[in-house]
Amino acid sequence: MKARQLITMALMGVALTVQAQEQLYVGGDISLLPKYEEAGVVYKDKDGQTVGDVLAFFREQGQNAMRVRLFVSPDGSDKAVCQDLDYVKALGKRIKDAGLKLMLDFHYSDTWADPSKQWTPAAWQNLNNEQLQDKIYEYTKDCLQQMKAAGAAPDFIQTGNEISYGMLWGKSGTTANRCYTNSSAANWTRFLNLLKRAGQACREECPEAKIIIHSERTPKPDVMTDFFDRMKAGGIDYDIIGLSYYPAYHGSLSTLETALTTLERKQYGKDIMVVETGYSYAWALGSTTFDYTKTYPYSEEGQRQFTADLVARLKSHPDVKGLFWWWPEDNGNKQVTSGWWNAALYDHDTGKPYAAFYELGAFAQGSTAIKAVSSPQAADSRWYTLQGTPLSQRPAHSGIYIHQGKKTAIR
Repeated sequence: MKARQLITMALMGVALTVQAQEQLYVGGDISLLPKYEEAGVVYKDKDGQTVGDVLAFFREQGQNAMRVRLFVSPDGSDKAVCQDLDYVKALGKRIKDAGLKLMLDFHYSDTWADPSKQWTPAAWQNLNNEQLQDKIYEYTKDCLQQMKAAGAAPDFIQTGNEISYGMLWGKSGTTANRCYTNSSAANWTRFLNLLKRAGQACREECPEAKIIIHSERTPKPDVMTDFFDRMKAGGIDYDIIGLSYYPAYHGSLSTLETALTTLERKQYGKDIMVVETGYSYAWALGSTTFDYTKTYPYSEEGQRQFTADLVARLKSHPDVKGLFWWWPEDNGNKQVTSGWWNAALYDHDTGKPYAAFYELGAFAQGSTAIKAVSSPQAADSRWYTLQGTPLSQRPAHSGIYIHQGKKTAIR
């Protein structure tokens, strides 16, 4: 659909005039939400009212998609690494039942997978390259079959997490299978073959889902484009370029701007999503390498202004279709991990969202926003989000909604 095209939709006898452009997605990686709820953490709105249904609240504030990570066999050594298939099926079903899109993030590891750690699951470590290709296909296929059976079919699928230098390297500490710009062709061929089999399983089981290839080389455009050039030359079947962008590690918004412009000029023919971002509300993140505090102080207002500026910057790039905050749900002094995430979107003392939480939803505003509601029969008494999603009852939390054909503020 072209931007600003007007579409009239019939919904229960009510004509909805919708200003539509290609759908944008915004939300967060909420992989630990069930653990916070189990610990008795209370989520509130900005007025201090307790939120009964956290996912419904997220949706009311303009968020429309959530991301969940999946590990093969987490060993429990890290409390944040608890997302096995049963856990993810249950959380995924909640997300889908709430009317949100689901992004499934395959880590293909028993623990955190990132550019410096892509360790093969313990149960797979004795497989040769050909057997490993079969295993990633079978595992991906089985997970997706089970997700569908559980009512949690993903809408977006990451085949690997921050895989700029390959994945499934082997046992912890091994270096033989890493993929750098000057690595042997054999390493890249091995990696590409694994991606092809993972993608094959995705297409067979979830043909409507969009496949994401995820890199965090945002501050190094030459390395980033070398990576995606290899994806193209290797015939990798995917739909979306996924990026990580954390100012504390990747630099200023101008750095992100350069990365996005570089990707657009390459004309890969792929949409782009920032699938991980975050900025601190109080203290520097661990191992911070870039100080942005002169522009955005470590404060609630600094975090809010960063978020507003990030949203504005991304919306100036038509190829960017998604924005996801990492670990926004970290909340409360009842710790469910060994520490807390200084870039969460909740105040640990009050349980209220920080102001940046409300800024985040602005990214998707206007993608399918209701302009007006009219009916030749009778006024529609239902409430709608600005994205056009009908709500089951009058909103319990403050925000801007559509009701009786008009924008209405709930305070």
